[in-house]
Amino acid sequence: MNKRKIGILGGTFNPPHFGHLIMANEAYYALGLDEVRFMPNAIAPHKESNGIDTEARVEMTRLAIEGQAHFRLEDIEVSGGGVSYTYETMVKLLEREPDCEFYFIIGGDMVESLHTWHRIGELAELVQFVGIGRPGYIAETEYPVMMIDSPEMHLSSTMLRERVVAGKPLTFFVPEQVETYIRKERLYGPEPDAPKSQRTPS
Repeated sequence: MNKRKIGILGGTFNPPHFGHLIMANEAYYALGLDEVRFMPNAIAPHKESNGIDTEARVEMTRLAIEGQAHFRLEDIEVSGGGVSYTYETMVKLLEREPDCEFYFIIGGDMVESLHTWHRIGELAELVQFVGIGRPGYIAETEYPVMMIDSPEMHLSSTMLRERVVAGKPLTFFVPEQVETYIRKERLYGPEPDAPKSQRTPS
């Protein structure tokens, strides 16, 4: 029996944006995957959550992929809590779904830092890493990474958070439903129509 081919795109998704969606979609079609799962982490080893709780990040991710039949939310890390190490997560996923083979999708910036990942040698034997080109990165590593071509978008969650703080719109950067949620919950900063005196200084 052929194993199902599952893509995994992990991250803080703080917030999720069109760059994430394009990466996942390009990998889906280039590799003929059965689905791509967006996997928010509980506590990332290398990143901070900027005070945004896990539930909000999960909800934004769910909204971002809403209506896309080939995308799914994977909550194994947030339901487990604690620091999210990819090696430990993939061991659990393989135990849970031995009929699947996993393709772990990462950006070009992460390709160059793979050597810093927890138990990377063992992890590289569990999954096929899939690298997506990113501006400014050569994407060289000693570990096996399958590179695929993708439209390059210089988008980052950090930049989007800064836009919210500055009172700028997120139109064309994140799905409309994600921006609506950010404004409604007042994540990262004030709503764009708030008086300047109430806005967080940039």
